[in-house]
Amino acid sequence: MIRTVAPRRIATAQTGRARAERPGGAALPRVGQLRTWWRPRYWGISARSAFVSATVVSVALLVAGCGLAIVLYRSLLSGVDEAASGRVRDVAAALQFDTATELDVALLSTDQRIVVVQVVDRAGSVVQRSPSAPDAPLVQPHTIGATLRAGLPDDASPDGDLRISGQTVDGKGGPYTILVGAGSEGVESTVRTVMVLLAGAAPIVIAVSAAAAYLLVGRSMRSVDAIRTRVADISTSDLSERVPVPKNFDEISALAVTMNGMLGRIEAGHDAQRRFVGDASHELRSPVAAILSALDVAAAHPEFLNEELATSTLRPEAQRMEALVEDLLLLARADERGLTLGHRDVDLDDIASIEVDRLIRESTTTVDVDLAPTRVVGDPGGLSRVLRNLLENAARHARSRVELRIRVAEGNAVLTVADDGPGIPEEDRLRVFDRFVRLDSDRSRSSGGAGLGLAIVSEVVAAHRGNVTIGDRPGGGALMTVQLPLAYSPDSRR
Repeated sequence: MIRTVAPRRIATAQTGRARAERPGGAALPRVGQLRTWWRPRYWGISARSAFVSATVVSVALLVAGCGLAIVLYRSLLSGVDEAASGRVRDVAAALQFDTATELDVALLSTDQRIVVVQVVDRAGSVVQRSPSAPDAPLVQPHTIGATLRAGLPDDASPDGDLRISGQTVDGKGGPYTILVGAGSEGVESTVRTVMVLLAGAAPIVIAVSAAAAYLLVGRSMRSVDAIRTRVADISTSDLSERVPVPKNFDEISALAVTMNGMLGRIEAGHDAQRRFVGDASHELRSPVAAILSALDVAAAHPEFLNEELATSTLRPEAQRMEALVEDLLLLARADERGLTLGHRDVDLDDIASIEVDRLIRESTTTVDVDLAPTRVVGDPGGLSRVLRNLLENAARHARSRVELRIRVAEGNAVLTVADDGPGIPEEDRLRVFDRFVRLDSDRSRSSGGAGLGLAIVSEVVAAHRGNVTIGDRPGGGALMTVQLPLAYSPDSRR
């Protein structure tokens, strides 16, 4: 018995796997993982940005709050100590003219800062004090010297909430020790109030910063999601779609512009590839059809299958197809990883002589040659291919004359091939180096060629670090100019 349980399980697994994936291909957390939503790895960019913003603001507020509390506390204590020190100086100045019992009552008064004033004689007895001051000295008089001491800590007083300043001076009635106590409880209360206010405001600031970060990043991510959605909808069957570009001139807008440029290049490459395949099929169809037609005739009439049919029809068409396939393979290698050419010293004038002799044997065109001894670094086969294609192209369009010149100029080998034909219009001088481009609109093959010769010339010359241009021949016609680095040129050794 054949059971269908396994296929259902496979289908269920595939369906679950499909549901666990985003449209863009990124995996979503599984059902069991949804319980661990609090893990940062499952957060979105907006949530992560909000968390980072809240953390940074929290740390900043904590550090700033602690710093503010320390600075405020020290500043307020400094004010308290300055007030106490000022009262000590006032009392000391008064004792220069009066005894302790004759001191002005205002010097013994207290306020929110000054809470205790004592004047102690040499015997350690308090001879003058403020109404709220104790009878015993706040600190031992012998610990206070002739230099003003301010900001003695709270633990120097019995209650532990005073900042004591003191000084021993020689007064009218003898040496006196002046002790002034300033309250620090107000300072601590003020600092405590400020910290409570900061602690209350911190959650609001943190929440606002986190919400702002979440909303701003989420708004930016909506543009990214729109770009992702559009990219996911683009297929190879229609590459004309473009991603939306945000109105703001920011990094996401630059990303969208860059992606549109990339899509444009992909579309152009796809179209070029499609045209290449179509043109190649079109070019190969003709020789294949001619060969099949000849074979069909031979099959129907075996007496026609003779040497004349082979030499006049089968062999030329096969050679034409072979040349076309070799050209296509060469261009395919150039597209895939660049042409791999040999690099050795080559006498360009010798190669030119060989190709001129071949052209003279195969055509009736007059060839005018002026070859200067020229040595370059390159691949003999590739350079021979360049000369052959240029000469054949010139002979194909010439009325009666082809001119070949090789000379040395400014550290380069300059090769020119000219013909007295109709020439090439200026607007077509770059296009003719594309593949399967022929300027005759009817694509007739009476003149020969598949439109790959100049494309191969461009690829081979570029692989030799040279360049090829098209101009006008004096007297009419086209002028092809190729520049290649000489064997001794510094550029050829790079």
